[in-house]
Amino acid sequence: MLTAEFWVAVAFVAFLVIVWRVGGFSMMTNGLDSRAKRVRQELDEARRLREEAAAVLADYKRRRSEAEREAEAIVASAREDAERLAAEGHARLNDFVARRTKAAEAKIAQAEAQASAQVRAAAADSAVKVSETLLRERLQGAAAQDLVRASLGDVKSRLQA
Repeated sequence: MLTAEFWVAVAFVAFLVIVWRVGGFSMMTNGLDSRAKRVRQELDEARRLREEAAAVLADYKRRRSEAEREAEAIVASAREDAERLAAEGHARLNDFVARRTKAAEAKIAQAEAQASAQVRAAAADSAVKVSETLLRERLQGAAAQDLVRASLGDVKSRLQA
């Protein structure tokens, strides 16, 4: 019994009794409890930070999706504006062409009317000259001359009207 192992066991038990009397076990327990408490607090803080990060990520995703929807709306609005402007441009161009066509048709009608009037006037002058020549050849004397002049004036005024 007086071996070295026995004395090591007795010294160990004595050490344990001294530590217990001094309050070493309660200190160790308190130290371990405070360490566990600190670990729990760190875990709670990590969980809180994780939840905050998840909330920030969700907010970022929501903002991103809103920005994408807004960009799509802007693109759609720009397309609608472009289509509307193109339609307005086509309408204005068609209106311009229609007005130009009407103006050209009016000028053509006016030119036709003027040409027709010139042809009538030329035909009237020719008819008067032919009639004058024929009547001079067939009618003779002063009475014939008066009749020819009156008839020519009458024919000329009727043909020009």
